[in-house]
Amino acid sequence: MPRMLDVSDDVRAEIGDEEADRLLAGESAPGSYDCTSCRTPGDCEQERTSTVLFIGEETAVLAFAHAGCLPSQVVKVTEEQLQGAVRSINADHARPEPQRAAPEQAAPEQAVLGVTSGLILIAGELHPALVVEPTAPIARPGTTGIGDDFLPLLIEQGFMPVIELTTAPGVLHGWSVLLAMGQLHAVLQPGTNGGRPVAWWQAHQPLQVTEGWRTAANKHQQVLMFAAPVGSIGRQPREDLLRDALDKAAANGQLVAAALPLAGT
Repeated sequence: MPRMLDVSDDVRAEIGDEEADRLLAGESAPGSYDCTSCRTPGDCEQERTSTVLFIGEETAVLAFAHAGCLPSQVVKVTEEQLQGAVRSINADHARPEPQRAAPEQAAPEQAVLGVTSGLILIAGELHPALVVEPTAPIARPGTTGIGDDFLPLLIEQGFMPVIELTTAPGVLHGWSVLLAMGQLHAVLQPGTNGGRPVAWWQAHQPLQVTEGWRTAANKHQQVLMFAAPVGSIGRQPREDLLRDALDKAAANGQLVAAALPLAGT
């Protein structure tokens, strides 16, 4: 019985026709696997399964995911990320899951972005969310002023101002959140001239997220991204305090948001 595998053209181009055909014939694919996105068991012979090829500078790893969690695709990551993911796959049990990412480079001006993951209750339902706040004002590229253009730049990209958190923001097509191997890797934005998406923010090391956050992300197939200027949110150790900070930022006109599809779909 043929395996229910999806092998995208991009994956086939990387691994070659011979290996792709072996996968589709069931010669080199495992019958059962742990989904590289939601980390729950899957079965190539019982359900649609995607092949996901992670490529570093020197190493490539072929992983498998439920087709409903990730499409078959090639994901380019740093060698350090890839080796960390391999260690995560081989670990006997998961490490503790911190709620906050390390700040990352966000602009040539050396401003850095703090990214916090959390579950946000909106209209009686929990939504997976990312809250982005820079550690310094973000200047518009090519300018030398001291103003903060972080929110105007995002609004120009399609993010919408939020006055109160009573309804989930609308979907911003072209942007996406890459959750792979059960970890948060990047926020992607549309490439130039209709090209492949590029990283707007990429974790230096994949960000661990809680099982509840991951479950909600797979349920909704999207992640809510909230962004606020420096000093609006702060480092909040609990989700209730994070929600309070978001409500205050919204009331002060310092919050934009969008729903980003999961996994670049």
